Amino acid sequence: MKGIALPDSSSPARDKIRLAALERPAQRALRRAGLLAILAGALWPLQAATIAFLVSHWVNGTVAPAIALIAAAIFTLIGGLRALLDHRAGAIAFNAADLILGHERARLITRESLRAGTSGGPASAALAAMIAQKLPMLSPYLTRYRPAAVRVVALPALLIVITACISWAAALILIMTGPLIPVFMALVGIAAKEASARQLSEIGDMNTLLMDRLGALLDIRLLDAGERTARDFTARAEGLQTRTLAVLRIAFLSSSVLELFAALGVAMMAVYVGFSLLGSLHFGTWNGPLTLAQGIFLLLLAPDYFQPLRDLAAAWHDRAAAMAVAGELAVLEATPVAQVLGQGIASAPLTGAPIIETSGITVTRAGRPLHLPDLYVGAGERLAITGPSGAGKSTLLAVLAGLEPVSAGEVRVSGTPLTAENADAWRARLAWAAQSPHFLDATLAQNLDLRETGTDLAPALAAAQTEGVVATLPGGLQAKLGETGGGISGGEARRLMLARAYAGAPEVLLADEPTADLDAETAQAVTDGLMAMAARGITLIVATHDPRLIATLGRELRLGAGI
Repeated sequence: MKGIALPDSSSPARDKIRLAALERPAQRALRRAGLLAILAGALWPLQAATIAFLVSHWVNGTVAPAIALIAAAIFTLIGGLRALLDHRAGAIAFNAADLILGHERARLITRESLRAGTSGGPASAALAAMIAQKLPMLSPYLTRYRPAAVRVVALPALLIVITACISWAAALILIMTGPLIPVFMALVGIAAKEASARQLSEIGDMNTLLMDRLGALLDIRLLDAGERTARDFTARAEGLQTRTLAVLRIAFLSSSVLELFAALGVAMMAVYVGFSLLGSLHFGTWNGPLTLAQGIFLLLLAPDYFQPLRDLAAAWHDRAAAMAVAGELAVLEATPVAQVLGQGIASAPLTGAPIIETSGITVTRAGRPLHLPDLYVGAGERLAITGPSGAGKSTLLAVLAGLEPVSAGEVRVSGTPLTAENADAWRARLAWAAQSPHFLDATLAQNLDLRETGTDLAPALAAAQTEGVVATLPGGLQAKLGETGGGISGGEARRLMLARAYAGAPEVLLADEPTADLDAETAQAVTDGLMAMAARGITLIVATHDPRLIATLGRELRLGAGI
């Protein structure tokens, strides 16, 4: 289900941001916050009437101390009620915004975490920028612009009606000056949206550049390209600064435009009231000349008539930023995602013998079909999947694990078709040894015992011949290696991955190029670790180019050779 998105351009409400049905409680909360804000604003005429009553009677010298105290008490009570309503409305709006942003973050992370391994998607840096930097830009829209937009629909109309009951001329002044503000705000908003979109794009590009340069840091040092990299970052930072300042200029411009027209409207109201009280103007009222109390009341209503419009203008750049973020979210939503089977959650193991068979498998890669051969692997068997690079060895392993959806054909595991309903249960029986090892931000012991079962890791380390590797690490099993295994070689990292698989007591091991780019001694150690797992009855399916490993496994399925 889609999250925050922009409506179709043909929609009459195309300047609004819609929220998903999953966020209906948050939408109701935002509407409730808007109604409370309207109610708080609607109490101002009562306070204004109290002030007008007191001032007019004070000028005429007819106000009694008791009446003054009562009026002051009424004014204070109404003011306190308004403050409580505004506070409650703000709290509701902020809670709803937190709920919406939390849902959007969870949805994006879930969507990308379940993306199939060989399907394209946004760069991790761009996704991190969206989650950590761009999504929070929706919060001011939800907490400031949305309530202001609700108030601007109701409160000005209410104040015009109240004003018209006293003076049709004063109401006409408000009607004539009020609409000028939205017109100019709309003109400013076009530029604001474009500037915000450019700023958000620059933020994403800068994050992507940073991640790319961090990943290539070793190459940058070897090529002595540090100064050039620094110049690239400087240029990006200056570009982001320029775009940010452009957004701020437009934000200040929108506020200035509003203040100008609001000041003109209040000034016109003051001129009308002043000349009417002086007796120079004799029109605009329903019953006789304008009284002092009525004049003061109208003067107090005029600024509050423009206040919702002022609040809307102050939050106008928040809307522009939110529209830009929503546009990027809409692009992400429109990008088709091939997801792994299942939900990626812990599940009870699938029952039955770990027999694997495929028939007529076709996978779509880069818009083209990739046909994979049929295979049958019984419990405890060993199979080497070989073939030229790009033939689909890694893809076939991902298909067998339910990590890559198929467009045609069938995968059967333990005698049943592999589906989204049983994929998590099937993966509970598997271990995966990737070509590029990955470590969690945890101790080595926690990385080797992912299920936190308290398993003795000594047999696993011995089977993978990694006791010496662990002994050389500071802290041993309590060491943290970093995401890619800093401080150890690639071969040592792969052997630790085999130890992880051994410790998990799987029934099937899928290994992707476990001996690639390793020296002969290290490759033999990895091979011995695999065979130690085979000796426990674990089914081995290994994608490899290594002829010695192929010979050791004893059975070969060659892709791209018509098998």
